Amino acid sequence: MSQVPPPPGNGQSWEDMLRSVLGDGADEVLAEMRARGIDPSTLGGAADPMMMQQALAQVQRLLSEPGTGPVNADVAHDIARQFAVAEGGDPSLTGGQARAVTDALSVAELWLDVVTDLPPAGGGSRAWSRSEWVEATLPAWNALAAPVAASVSDALATVLHDQLPDGVEDGVPLPGMPSGVLAGLGGIDPAQMMRRLGSAVFGMQVGQAAGTLSREVFGATDIGVPLLHDSQTVLLPTNVAAFAEGLDAPLDEVRLFLALRESAHARLFTHVHWLRAHLLGLVEQYAHGITIDLSALESQMQDIDLADPDALRRALSGGVFGLQNTEAQRETLLRLETVLALVEGWVDEVTATAALPHLPHAVPLREMMRRRRAAGGPAEQTFSTLVGLELRPRRSRDAAKLFAIVTREGGPEARDAVWAHPDLLPGTADLDDPSGYLGRRAALAAEHADVDAAIEEILGEE
Repeated sequence: MSQVPPPPGNGQSWEDMLRSVLGDGADEVLAEMRARGIDPSTLGGAADPMMMQQALAQVQRLLSEPGTGPVNADVAHDIARQFAVAEGGDPSLTGGQARAVTDALSVAELWLDVVTDLPPAGGGSRAWSRSEWVEATLPAWNALAAPVAASVSDALATVLHDQLPDGVEDGVPLPGMPSGVLAGLGGIDPAQMMRRLGSAVFGMQVGQAAGTLSREVFGATDIGVPLLHDSQTVLLPTNVAAFAEGLDAPLDEVRLFLALRESAHARLFTHVHWLRAHLLGLVEQYAHGITIDLSALESQMQDIDLADPDALRRALSGGVFGLQNTEAQRETLLRLETVLALVEGWVDEVTATAALPHLPHAVPLREMMRRRRAAGGPAEQTFSTLVGLELRPRRSRDAAKLFAIVTREGGPEARDAVWAHPDLLPGTADLDDPSGYLGRRAALAAEHADVDAAIEEILGEE
């Protein structure tokens, strides 16, 4: 196998480095990245020489090792760890920082006990570094991105396989690939190689996204989708302190407010037993429904001579990988956006209720978090890039209003009872008209009761 090229000079980009390693064969990888809305020239700006050398060593290694699925977890892990420590590093946590976090999370649980009947998550509290956050959440990111990665890679491999000239499958490498890069491949199927390259590209993207996000998040629940398999509550002291520096509120207040949000999320995901599976199922359903326009891709490549790498490059850069949203996907997306808004709205309302008696800056902190969510911060951008979902967090303000109305009219018990069953969840019409939700819910509950009674009557007659 060829050696990794020497570190690039100042300003050399990811695209430059991919081309220096893969030659004309980089066009396929770059086309796939651009088709997913990923501009290689903006992947972290100018490439850090050491980071790029390590990343591309991983890409080269893929060409001589068995594939590891739609998203290469090893590449994702290495890239994520590197980005987690970039731009200021990832300082080790002190004992004082860890105690401050666990104390804040403990206090948050006490305050939440007063305002909701949902009990604590019970998984323990932790202070994490950015690297620890990456290690714990990366499996979830890989799983979320896998359906999209598989769709794109399979489309490339299918079309490439159909267009192969005689003899290529017997060991001739793809045209344009430098021989040194492919040394030792033997008779690898070029379609399989495309899957490996696609796996590497998505691994790099997932790794960069998770690593970058680790410098922005406050805990394990910022994105509104459960990223952990257990019920831990987590804060990242380094990020919390950085966020507090630009605010008028003291660090202790900011930490307590964020601890309330983290603990409220954890209670909801733990004790509304169907919610985690429901959310992740909607994400998976949407991602699996993504289709690649194979007819357009085949049309572009129908008369292509694969011995002409420039012709192949032009065919793969024609925008044929556009993701097609079906009507079913649009419906799934709307349901997912609504549930995510409800999660955020419930947490917003419960956190505010718990914080107001204790934190002098509770109101401005609440508004700061609302604006951060409405602006579509790094969490939303990352989710959109990896899964193809455009979320609309503005609906969380409508959801918070709905929960406030329910609380005013029925008390905290009525507010928490909204989560009793997925079929009774508020829909988009309820977010448009929160004041009418309770009446519509009562009618729907009565309808369900009539159906249940009819079923019981039928079963009783049998």
